[in-house]
This record gives sequence, structure tokens and C-alpha cells, in this order.
Amino acid sequence: MHTVKIYHLNHLLAKHYQRLRCAQQEAALVWNACVALHLHARMQHTKWPRRDVLQKATKGRFALHSQSVQMVTHAFLANVETTRQLRQSHPAMRMRYPYKEKRFYPVSWPAQAVTKEGKRVVLPMGRGRDSLVLPVELPEHSRSVTLVWNNGYELHVSVEVPQSEEAPGKIHATIDLGEIHLATVTTNTSEAIIVTGRGIRSLKRGRTKALRTISKKQARCTKHSRRWKKLQRAKNKQSQRAKRRIRDQRHQATRKAITFCVVQKVGTLFIGNPDGVRKKNNGRHHNQRMSLWEYGKDIDYLTHKANQAHIECFTGSERGTSSQCPECGHKHKPRNRQWICKACGFSGHRDLVGSINMHTITFGEQVNFPRSFTYLRPAKSRRSSRRADMPLVS
Repeated sequence: MHTVKIYHLNHLLAKHYQRLRCAQQEAALVWNACVALHLHARMQHTKWPRRDVLQKATKGRFALHSQSVQMVTHAFLANVETTRQLRQSHPAMRMRYPYKEKRFYPVSWPAQAVTKEGKRVVLPMGRGRDSLVLPVELPEHSRSVTLVWNNGYELHVSVEVPQSEEAPGKIHATIDLGEIHLATVTTNTSEAIIVTGRGIRSLKRGRTKALRTISKKQARCTKHSRRWKKLQRAKNKQSQRAKRRIRDQRHQATRKAITFCVVQKVGTLFIGNPDGVRKKNNGRHHNQRMSLWEYGKDIDYLTHKANQAHIECFTGSERGTSSQCPECGHKHKPRNRQWICKACGFSGHRDLVGSINMHTITFGEQVNFPRSFTYLRPAKSRRSSRRADMPLVS
């Protein structure tokens, strides 16, 4: 099994920066050539070009390593196949085959083309051209390497990680995703854990306030002036810093949820998909919070970590699970974090109610409500170094 490790290429020399830019431009030309061949075949109603045809048409034409060119063609064919399947399964989406020309495209090198030299990595650019040498120390089991632009150049390295050979056990578990509490996990043995997502909410709110302050200053500047560009760099810096911290919190939160499943000997895991909740229109404040809720990434992170632990993982609808009493089945819309049934008087945590009810609709088994649960934060709160020397006021 593979995971991706990201290296930020900061403080690049001007000549190195220009070479990386030119490499991505060449990769874009390869993509555009594939788009042109595929579009011509569709317009003429002839056989679509396959891998051998695209590789022959792009061989020796671009200032890239031959295997880097091949990886662009492979990515193009994968895009075409995915579009074909979506056009058949979801015709209402009206998906289009690749038709736009690109100016830049990520450059990839397979494992056999990458050379490690101590704390440097050597990426070949083809016969007769100097290789790219970057100050990155790759891990031991690294595989392919991809050069990506994300408000700055990044090197995405695929790393092979060990995978469990068998499932931890045969216990069933469900996960209720939330915007306040990122993951609520319950098992059919009435064990439960809640991992909060308040830290992520706080980071997103701080990012929004910081960007608002900078944007107000930027609105008074002439566009593309020196001060306007300086403020734009500040906005990018704030966005990237918040993005890294949010990603770190999400990784730690999902890791705690999967670690709990491994300890509890879980073999099958169901993750509820809250897509219906996000589509409801409940006012601009609620809609803004829902638009910032990245539950798709939560599902991806949980699925990846569950597969690494050899836990069978699948997702599906969770409609109605948070509005039904787990004791008597009475339905009503809860208002607070504590779920109180108006019919039988049952009381319990709202997110635990949703996770417990998923067992009934997914595995067809009634699970007793947990008598207690563990409440965890993704990471320990850090005290600012500036506040360490400040006197305490009584």
C-alpha cells in the first residue's frame, strides 16, 4: 500500500524555479497533444487512440524524460475512462471528455527513474538535458515522484507503507461524521469514542477573519501595484499556513478514530455520508459553515487508514439516523447536543444516537446505547511561546 509525503520546495534559486516552470509547461504540451488526437478521433468517428498510439505520437517530441511523457499519457487515458463511466452511470452530469488546453501540468517520474544521492534527489529530464537536482532527502521506501504547483512548488513522493495481513477482528463499527465533532465511532459491543473537530473550525474561522482584514486593505490599492502584490502574498501565506494546520489536525483526528477501531478488534467499518445535510438551505450562516465542511476529505482519510489496517470499509447514506430515538423509535428533530426523546424520556449524546442508529440500517442489528464514551481532541493545545514570559494576572 502507498501513501504520499509532501515536500515544500522553498527558497529555490531563480534558475531552478525557471526550470521547474518549463518542465510543467512541457508536460502541458504533452497533455494538449493527447487532447488534440482524442478530439480528432471523436470528430471523425474513428477508433479512439489507445496507449500505444499516444506514446508513439508523443515520443521524442518534448523536453522531458520519456517515462515522464508516458505518465502524462497514462493520466490522460485514465481521465477519459473515468469520464466514459460517469457519462454512462450519471448522464445528468453531462461530463465532457478533455477538451481544454493547459498551460501547466504536473510532471511525474516513476520509481526506476528517480535517483537518491544522500540528501538530494536527481530527476532526469531526458537524453542530452541536465537533470533536476533538488535538496530533498527521500524516505527509504519511496516510489514515484510528482512535481506539483500549490501556491509554490511541492514534491509529492509516493511511499510504500506496511499493511496488516489480516483484519484486527470481526466487530462491526459505524462512524457518524460531523462539523462540530469530526468523527463519532460506536461498535456493536457498545464501545464509543468522539473525536472533536472544533480545532479545525477554529482554524477555518481564523483564516477567514485574517483574509477579510487583508482583503479590506487590498481593496483600497491599485490592482497589481506593489502594495497590492505584497498583500496578495500575505493572503497566500495565511491560506497555506491554515491549510497545512487543518490537514495536520484532520490526519490526527482520523488516526485516533482508526486506532480505536484497531484496539476494539473492528473488522467491518461503515462511514455515513452526510451529503443530504449539506444540501439543505438553512440560512446564510449555516450554509457558510456547511460549505466549509470538508466531509469528503474525512471519508477519504478514514478509508485510506482503514485499508492500511486491513479493515473492510464502505460508505452510504445516513439519512434519518440523527432524528430517531434508539430506544423506542420515536422521531423528532433535535435542537441541542443532548438528544432527549419526547416519548420515552431517553437521553443521550446526539452524535452517539446517529452512530448507534447506523448499525440498524447497515448491519441489521440493534445495539445498546453506550453507558460511557471517550472524548478526544486531535492534538494537544499549544501554549504560545510569547505568553510564556507574560506575568499571570490574578
